[in-house]
Order: sequence, then C-alpha cells, then structure tokens
Amino acid sequence: MASPKIAAVRGMNDLLPAQAPLWEAFETAAVRMLRGYGYAQIRTPILESTALFRRGIGEVTDIVEHEMYTFVDSLNGESLTLRPENTAGVVRAAIEHSLLYEGPCRLWYMGPMFRHERPQRGRYRQFYQLGAEALGLAGPDVDAEQVLMLKRLWQALGLSGLRLELNTLGQPPERARHRGELIRYLEQHEDRLDEDARRRLHSNPLRILDTKNPAMQDLVAGAPRLLDYLGEASLAHFDRLQQLLRSAGIEFTVNSRLVRGLDYYNLTVFEWVTDRLGAQGTVCGGGRYDGLIELLGGKPAPACGFSIGIDRVIELMGDGPAAGARPDCDVYVVHQGGATLESALQAAERLRDAGLDVIVHAGEASLKSQMKRADASGAVYAVIVGEREAAEAVASVKALRAVDASAPFAVQQPVALDRLGPTLAGAVRQRPVASQ
Repeated sequence: MASPKIAAVRGMNDLLPAQAPLWEAFETAAVRMLRGYGYAQIRTPILESTALFRRGIGEVTDIVEHEMYTFVDSLNGESLTLRPENTAGVVRAAIEHSLLYEGPCRLWYMGPMFRHERPQRGRYRQFYQLGAEALGLAGPDVDAEQVLMLKRLWQALGLSGLRLELNTLGQPPERARHRGELIRYLEQHEDRLDEDARRRLHSNPLRILDTKNPAMQDLVAGAPRLLDYLGEASLAHFDRLQQLLRSAGIEFTVNSRLVRGLDYYNLTVFEWVTDRLGAQGTVCGGGRYDGLIELLGGKPAPACGFSIGIDRVIELMGDGPAAGARPDCDVYVVHQGGATLESALQAAERLRDAGLDVIVHAGEASLKSQMKRADASGAVYAVIVGEREAAEAVASVKALRAVDASAPFAVQQPVALDRLGPTLAGAVRQRPVASQ
C-alpha cells in the first residue's frame, strides 16, 4: 500500500519551473534598478526576536495581534518570530552593525515573509517582498526619488495601469490631537461601526479610516481629516513632495484615508495599486518612518522605504509582455549514443564557453524523438552529432525557428567543433526578434 501524500502547508506555495522565468525577469530588472540608484544589498535572518516586531510594528496592529508565526525556542525559552516584514529587521541590523556611523546608507533586501492570513489570490502565508530603505536621509527629495525608482521599475517590467496614491500622516503629536477628535467622532456613531472597527476604536482608530466595508463609507467620509491637524513643517514636506513628483511627470492621487498598517510611519505614506488583482490591489507600499531607528535603540535618524509584493507583481507580469515562455535553452544537442555522446558533451562545453545555454539529450532515443524534444525545449538551434560528425570533428546545425530560407542554418549545415561556439553565439545574437 502506497504511503499517503504529504501536501504543502496551506498558503505556502511551490514555485514551479514554468513560473521561474517571470521571477528571474523581475529580479534582474529590480536589482538593476536598485544599483542604478545607489542601493546596496543586505540579507537579514528569517527568524528574529519577537520583541523586535512587537516594538517596531506596534502591539495593536493586525500583524502583531493575529498574523505572526511565533514560537518559544525550547532550548533557551526565547520567543522567536518568522519575519512578517523586513523593515524592522533591516533597522535592527543597521543599529547592531553601526551602518550609519559614517553617514546615511541606502539598502535593499529580497526574500520570504510570513503572515498567518487567509490565503487568497495575491495573498499567501509565505510571500515574497523586495524592499528598499534609505536610512539617515530626511528630506522629501528621498521620498520622491523612491517613487521615481518604482516608476522606472514598472516601465522596465512592461507593467501598465498602476496608480500612485499618496498621503501624509504628519508627526506623532499631530496624530495624537487628531486621534482624540477621531475617537470622539466615532463614539458618537458607534452603532454604525462594524465589529472590526469597534475593536480598533480605542487601540488604533486611524485604521478604521481604511475600512473596505461599504456600509461605513459615508461615516468615514465625514470623519475629521488628519490633514487639518498638521503643522506648518509637515504640510511643507508634503507640498514639496507633490511638487517634485509633478515636475518629474508622475501622476498621483492624494488619498486622505491612506494610513498603511504599521505603526512606525510618519509624514509620507504611499501605495501603488491596481484593479487587476481583485481585493489585493496594493502592489507596493511605503513611506517615511523617522522614529523607528530610535525606537529600536539607535541614535535618532530619519528613514524612508518601501516594499514590493513580488507575488502580486508576478501575477501582473503573467498578463503582460513578459509572459512569453522563456526557452529552456539556446541550443539542444542530439546524438546517437556511444562515442557520439563524448563528442556531444565536448560540443556542449564549447557552446557554454561562448555564453549559450545548452541541453544535451539524456539517455538513448531515436533522432526523430530527440528532435521533437529539441523543438519542445524552445531552443533556437539543434546541434546534431552523429557518427560521421564525430569522426570529422564537426557538428551539424539546424535552425528550429528560422524566419525564412535565408536565415542562418535554415538548412542543416556542418560546423567545425572549434568554431561551433562563436558561430552559434553570433547567430543567436543576430537572430530577428520576430522569430523568437
């Protein structure tokens, strides 16, 4: 009797080979973009002390209250948590290793995060984020630059239809004054609050403004606006940010109800959103968190950053120009086994020396069967090594996707092994885009 199958943990998905090309395309474009703006990579542990997130994210946030994967280390009794986000971890590392000692720094990270949420499209319990953090920089110029970075990335990925929403949360004393008025307003209409809003009324009332409950929209629309409680400096920061974005040709909407779900934000908050992913429309979010470094034990320093939900971006890419299947290889090598396999392996190494991706057919099969596999691989060319080719130190080359009869190797031709790599590398580079 066969053993029962073991499935993946709910909400923690496998990345299959067919999906990998989109992830690779995203990672390549994102890393190129980040380097272009002077950001250096940092890698922090997936496991952190639970205290880091309780202090950094906020005790009364949904993440800390309901969504963290937390356990007690049986060896030393320490409470540990799988990271639900990584800004707190990056700030912890910057403090611990004195990264700000010589001045501001720009850092980026990429990897898995974990939240115990109800799995649905675009929302998983293990999900992936790419984030950037600019530490030690205070002005709205940095906020604007990060928005420009993201706009450039969307263009590089061929994504359209993403909208930028922008808001300011001011400074903690300004939020405190607004908070008191907001609670008083909501208490007057408590009978209209849903269960979630009642729970947040005295712990995190600002989050009520971000409710998606249709029955509460009129109530929220009439609530006191945080913008009306901001001081001159906060308003000047927000006005300058908007001016910089407009001058750069960035379209945006000011959304006074945009608050984000983490307590550490102040001043700028922003989100890039789409209508193409249903309820999970936020693709990227970020803003300024000038108090977090001090809150986690460092010397006071300003900071600004963002994180991208990679899983959601991949879904958008799957509907766009990047969705075309990437070939498994540039060249597929077929052979007749025996001594021809030795020549085939040598030919493949020469092709790889020239920078090509190569698959050598594994096992024994008829030439016709191997050519079917070569075509299915998406390869541009098949390299055929039979007994005659092996004896003459050549390989026959056949284009699998020739545009017309005049294209290189549209008709099968022999090429000397010592010229095989450079010849095919040049042919692959020169091949018309329409034939790919």
